[in-house]
Amino acid sequence: MKKNIKIGALVSGGGSNLQAIIDACESDKIDGEMVFVGTDNPIAGGLKRARQHNIPTFVVDYNEIINEFKNNPREFKAPDDFDPAEALSRQTFFHGRHDQQKINAFLITRAAAEFRLLRQMAAFPWDLLVLAGFMRKLSPYILDCIDKNPARPRIMNIHPALLPAFPGTDGYGDTLRYGCKVGGCTVHFVDYGEDSGPIIGQRAFAIEAHDTLESVKAKGLQFEWELYPACIQLYAEDRLKVKEETCPASGGKSFKRRVVKIKRVQGA
Repeated sequence: MKKNIKIGALVSGGGSNLQAIIDACESDKIDGEMVFVGTDNPIAGGLKRARQHNIPTFVVDYNEIINEFKNNPREFKAPDDFDPAEALSRQTFFHGRHDQQKINAFLITRAAAEFRLLRQMAAFPWDLLVLAGFMRKLSPYILDCIDKNPARPRIMNIHPALLPAFPGTDGYGDTLRYGCKVGGCTVHFVDYGEDSGPIIGQRAFAIEAHDTLESVKAKGLQFEWELYPACIQLYAEDRLKVKEETCPASGGKSFKRRVVKIKRVQGA
């Protein structure tokens, strides 16, 4: 008997990838069920999609939390278990050139928002958290609360570019503006950086001379709607394992990287 995993999702916008995942669950392309949909945006279109399928929803308004901090930073309360020095040492979003005060404000407000996310998510037993157009970076605070087993992370994301090229919020636009002849999308596990986690799967497509940003996005979305459910199904089948590997580099040096190994199906 197949075991269905319980999937939670975070969205910020319309939720087309969310819909693809819900449809895949309902058509048995994913051995799983969607148990909640959360958002940082009270008017996110993904909320309507979830409610149409009777999936519980919740909102954690990040902008409201950020404004609370701006209005009274001295009285703003971070979670009791939040360690700012630890969070700063783990994150790889910011480097020395960034303003330290802004970094601290980001980490404190992000931890406060993520504490509320975790509290909402705790009402629903879940196995995998998927980011389906969630436009907020996850900080070390929530990652360390969720990912206890380095070999089997529990947070997955889809990105509109062939990582590691073009991380950030406008992957298709960056790909087109750079003059690439190939575009694509990537599903990866989330780590402490921006779109830098171990890659699970990728799909690529040709960019033609007549393509516009709109046509590139349209091509990409078709691949996203296929790729994301397929990667989630690999997780449901317990076929994904993250391993650390040492790779040679020039000058006799080496570097370490975390890669996703996909177990083969017996007899395939």
